[in-house]
Amino acid sequence: MLVRSCVVATAAALLASPCAAIQAASGAAISADFPFESHYVEVLGSRMHYVDEGAGEPILFIHGNPTSSYLWRNIIPYVSDDHRAIAVDLIGMGKSDKPDIAYTFQDHSRYVNAFIEALGLRDVTLVLHDWGSVLGFHYALEHEENVVGIAFMEAIIPPAFPREAPMGGTLGRFRSQEGEELVLQQNQFVEGVLPGGVARGLTEAEMEQYRAPYPTPESRLPTLQWPRELPAGGEPARNVAVVERVGEWMRRTEVPMLFLWARPGALNNEAFADAMIERVANVQTSFVGEGRHYIQEDQPEMIGRTLADWRRRLERD
Repeated sequence: MLVRSCVVATAAALLASPCAAIQAASGAAISADFPFESHYVEVLGSRMHYVDEGAGEPILFIHGNPTSSYLWRNIIPYVSDDHRAIAVDLIGMGKSDKPDIAYTFQDHSRYVNAFIEALGLRDVTLVLHDWGSVLGFHYALEHEENVVGIAFMEAIIPPAFPREAPMGGTLGRFRSQEGEELVLQQNQFVEGVLPGGVARGLTEAEMEQYRAPYPTPESRLPTLQWPRELPAGGEPARNVAVVERVGEWMRRTEVPMLFLWARPGALNNEAFADAMIERVANVQTSFVGEGRHYIQEDQPEMIGRTLADWRRRLERD
């Protein structure tokens, strides 16, 4: 099933239209289809699901909450012609197994690191979103010799996090006892936060893909734990330390980076892009059009083309 496409002619239209810069150049449609073969690998005693398209140096896509490899479906084709595009489902999410673990950041980090080792990935380019950003950056600071470049968007890194004040609003409610009703019983991260984070909205076909991994309250535990892992108000201290360490590493590393941002954004915005230029020596920034938090659902072509061009230029430098 294909969702509407938008063709816009001027810069003003890119900012004014709800479908904004989506497919701005070609008018290609956003597809709800997920036409990729499923692959599985055993990691730490559980199966992790991933898609694996193309050949060449690997580009590893890491999603966040409450998404999966499905988030990258309309971006993968832009890089799989000349690279090996791999999109993983984090443990407990997507089509990956749901072992009996706490689903802390540290749990996910162990599984991501072991996944990379299980596939024998070398000279990796990381493409990161949401909690996938912290997972990917944490991997990179510990395995810098194995990382060619990092592209990231809507990231949980300085200066957006750690936050000095406790979390408020919806995420603050998820961190409280009320979160168990909202997330485990009502599935609010999928039913509310996700569609609210997409400027164009999501079709029923797309929503069904995102609902599929979480049919029961028990299956939704990873989506509840992730907001409780956010470093805010000094808690959890273990993740405050992780994100601060990531920020320090970004200041000194020579790994090339690409920051993709949308307007108005959610975690990151234009001011965040300016902060990246000031804080990170080897970063480029790129505005991709209108979008909220899940900008891959609003701007897949702009993200895909920008990512592909940046990655090819890395090979020439």
